[in-house]
Amino acid sequence: MPRGVQVAILKAGAEGEIDAALATLLNVQSGMLVVGSDPLFLFWREQLVALTSSHAVPTIYFAREFAASGGLISYGTSLAAVYRQVGLQTGKILNGAKPADLPVEQPTKFELVINLKTAKALGLTVPQSMLARADEVIE
Repeated sequence: MPRGVQVAILKAGAEGEIDAALATLLNVQSGMLVVGSDPLFLFWREQLVALTSSHAVPTIYFAREFAASGGLISYGTSLAAVYRQVGLQTGKILNGAKPADLPVEQPTKFELVINLKTAKALGLTVPQSMLARADEVIE
């Protein structure tokens, strides 16, 4: 970790804790937020994106749905690809395969989604090199 960089780890396990965690983030005057992968956050993504946007906190999320909802950036596994793989595995089981005989598979497709509209609202310029690597750019 670079010198002078402080990391605050905030935890939220329920809806009300999201507001408290963001208040803590604002108190420590963090320059950004990274939202870890958790189904709770995906369920409350509209609230989370609205809160971070209203306080102008640049945030990177774990799923494209956040960037589509107005979040700045998302990077993580493609949920569509994961669901597709679940369907394929389910099909194999329904066709007689024993679950114990199927290999454990990890996600292989990851997506980088950048919301330029949000970047502009935050006064940020996204480097062209990053835009070139993005799987999707929302304008």
